[in-house]
Amino acid sequence: MKIYTERLEGNVVQENVAVVELTFDTRQKSRFRATLSNGHDIGADLPRTGILRHGSYIATQEGDVLRVDAKAEKLMKVEAPSSFDLLKAAYHLGNRHVPLMLTPTALYFEPDHVLAEMIIGLGLTVYETMHPFEPESGAYAQHQHDHRLSPIKALHHVHT
Repeated sequence: MKIYTERLEGNVVQENVAVVELTFDTRQKSRFRATLSNGHDIGADLPRTGILRHGSYIATQEGDVLRVDAKAEKLMKVEAPSSFDLLKAAYHLGNRHVPLMLTPTALYFEPDHVLAEMIIGLGLTVYETMHPFEPESGAYAQHQHDHRLSPIKALHHVHT
């Protein structure tokens, strides 16, 4: 079994690389086992530096590269009659600090009947669906490939 121990940073694009599909729960872990679509088992013992995002790459010490994709999983999908209603639902879900995936026409969150009832109470439609889950990382999370100044550095830069 190959053990992947490195996270590859930067704009890695590899042709004909093996792909492993992982749920959001697994992509948050630094140690896990998984099975590739070809049936081969792999292990991961990665540095604890954050969540593996859809399209991330990991590697073995020998240089074998694997792309990580978000696996379709059971989620709650929120649809609204207007973008303002969808925005309102995002606000209320955000106040509960749940991982939330935003799209222009829908919101996705992990199954929770209490949250679903709250959203239905706001007049929106909620139903279960199978969909890859890539929730927002949050305003204070480290964003890869973002070369802009951080807000603190930007404030310092403006005032010096």
